Amino acid sequence: MKNILVAEDDIKQCENLKKMLYMIDAEFNIHEAQDKDQALKISNNVHIDLFFIDISLKNSSGLELALDLRKISRYEFSWMVFLTTHVEYLTQAFKQAHCYDYIVKPYDKDEIISMIKKFSAHAKNNSVQEKERKSVFLDLKSGVSMKFYIDEIIFIESSMRTCIVNTIRDSYTLKKVSLKNILKLINCNYIIQSYKSFLVNINYIKFIEKIDSRLSELYFEKSSKKALLGYKFKNSVLEKLKGK
Repeated sequence: MKNILVAEDDIKQCENLKKMLYMIDAEFNIHEAQDKDQALKISNNVHIDLFFIDISLKNSSGLELALDLRKISRYEFSWMVFLTTHVEYLTQAFKQAHCYDYIVKPYDKDEIISMIKKFSAHAKNNSVQEKERKSVFLDLKSGVSMKFYIDEIIFIESSMRTCIVNTIRDSYTLKKVSLKNILKLINCNYIIQSYKSFLVNINYIKFIEKIDSRLSELYFEKSSKKALLGYKFKNSVLEKLKGK
């Protein structure tokens, strides 16, 4: 955990918090923002590991900032800590923005040290787990590749040398690539072909609905989209499902 964003419109309070954070680790990269727009700009340019957000910001509330950050896929589950002088206003923040904790002003050094240690321990555990997870890099466009965790892929659909990768977070378009090549790159026993134009993750299959004697539809957990199951692939898919 290295990049921290402090969204605080009180310059003095911001400096106090920064001093305490640097006392914990002088190598922290601490970014400052006084309003929502500035905070979002920084967050889009730099991957932030931990957010400290004042519940009251210039021209907006900290809650509005937090909700906008949650709409960005990489910050959907990021650590957010609210800064406030009024604890009674935090109920909405916890319910809507799913913040992890809060700090009451003026800041207490021991409380912040304890909190940072807790987050650092979680970050270390998550880093180890991510290294152990199987992933693949796929080209979104010329010169741009994206890392996909294979256990987050729900299904992949192919059409005219374009593939749509549907994950638990979003859908991504890959140009000039075939399902056959993607299947080789993934090389995973729970991602299998279900139709000439579909690869599916059997772990997300919720149920199968028959359309006719040769074709069925696959419904998934964590997605409202459907994939096709052809008669040539039906037995292999069912065998995989039985072996789960």
